[in-house]
Amino acid sequence: MSDLVQEYFDAAVRGLQRVREEEAGRIDEAAELLAGAVAEGRRIFTFGAGHSSLAAQDVVYRAGGLVVINLLNVPGMTGVNVMPAPLGSALERVSGLATATLDLTPARAGDLLFLISLSGRQVMPVELARHARAKGLRVVGVTSLAYPAATTSNHPSGTFLKDNCDVVLDSKIAVGDGELTAPGAETGFGSVSTIVTSALMQAVVAAAIGKLTERGHTPPLFRSGNVDGGTEWNAKVMADNADRIYYAY
Repeated sequence: MSDLVQEYFDAAVRGLQRVREEEAGRIDEAAELLAGAVAEGRRIFTFGAGHSSLAAQDVVYRAGGLVVINLLNVPGMTGVNVMPAPLGSALERVSGLATATLDLTPARAGDLLFLISLSGRQVMPVELARHARAKGLRVVGVTSLAYPAATTSNHPSGTFLKDNCDVVLDSKIAVGDGELTAPGAETGFGSVSTIVTSALMQAVVAAAIGKLTERGHTPPLFRSGNVDGGTEWNAKVMADNADRIYYAY
């Protein structure tokens, strides 16, 4: 194993250990909001732009996941499938796109939005968080608090995502999102932000499922479609929760 491979895995493990130890209380707060939203029949959405969308998608429509979590799919924002790819970054600076998308969903007061943005500095995540809270939604932000200390906000308010949430989960990712260096490489590389942010989201879901079962609720969960009976199970649980699912109907 090369030194860089070892360094990368070490960096990923350090990141996971740090959020496990330092974010435990806030993970529990976010899980409490999620468990409450599931139990009360609320609508639940996740959103992330660019690579932050990977962690948002990771808890939607997957084995072991809660059936009632929906991806807020803002056009041009889900991953790097938009062409040309820099358009996705440009759209993060456009006012009104995310808020118009949220307004066209059934989201209403009391619902829950997980909003993921590594830097939390662009127009879209800040505007979406502010708009969601104005509509009465609860907002959980997943971001790195290193960025507000080292960068400026691109939102006219001068605020970051962290300033516009009910609960903030700090991914602890360093500014620049590169854990490794090497002679001849002119910038850092080896990102662990997707690993750490996805782990934070999965930890919140796991904790919420535990809270639901402890309170006598049966969490609506997917089974793997790759095991016998999984497809039939998923069809039934989706039909049972169709009024809160927006990715299939």
